[in-house]
Amino acid sequence: MIRFVDVCYAYEGEPVLRHINFTIAKGDTVLLRGPNGAGKSTLLRMLNGLIYPELGTYQFLGTEITAGRMRDHRYSKWFHQQVGFVWQNPDAQLFCGSVAEELAFGPEQMGLAPAEIKRRVDDALELLELGHLRRRAPYTLSGGEKKKAAIAAILTMNPSIWVFDEPLSALDEKAQAWLQEFLQALQAAGKTLIVATHDAGLARTLAARTFTLTADHQLQTQA
Repeated sequence: MIRFVDVCYAYEGEPVLRHINFTIAKGDTVLLRGPNGAGKSTLLRMLNGLIYPELGTYQFLGTEITAGRMRDHRYSKWFHQQVGFVWQNPDAQLFCGSVAEELAFGPEQMGLAPAEIKRRVDDALELLELGHLRRRAPYTLSGGEKKKAAIAAILTMNPSIWVFDEPLSALDEKAQAWLQEFLQALQAAGKTLIVATHDAGLARTLAARTFTLTADHQLQTQA
């Protein structure tokens, strides 16, 4: 499903990813770990098609992901329906006037019928217990509520792959417990999960493979 072959990337001449090789199959759960500055966020951005290898290849379902490929609007639109990216800071992805509008934005970009958009929004609001917040502006929400709204906005697009950057960051104990249960529910639904985290407990909770980016920006994998 996802394959990195000898991928390298640098910022201003400084290597951030060195000769990265891995394969992720449909339904896999992978935890991405490593010290700050090792390149985890860079790798997640690349997985989401926001940046591209300078050397090596990133293949998604057999297609190489490049700047040229992603300039194809139809392909880019399809790709971003397949890969849902939940940022560490939900403020980075919440920009609409209300929670309901936020949840509808993705399905609207997909060109779904209004009735289907409403169904998806209502279902996500109910599942994540956000119905009472549907008319609230996202910036007025608590940290945990923002995280839920960001997740709900991805849920309405029903991607096959979910990518999370430090999902437990800045959440209280109750919100962390809810999010771990949600991740397990995604697993049970057969979704592919890629989760960057410093939380060692998630590996036990999710029974996941672990990829570790080292301080010298290389990747170690563990089954």
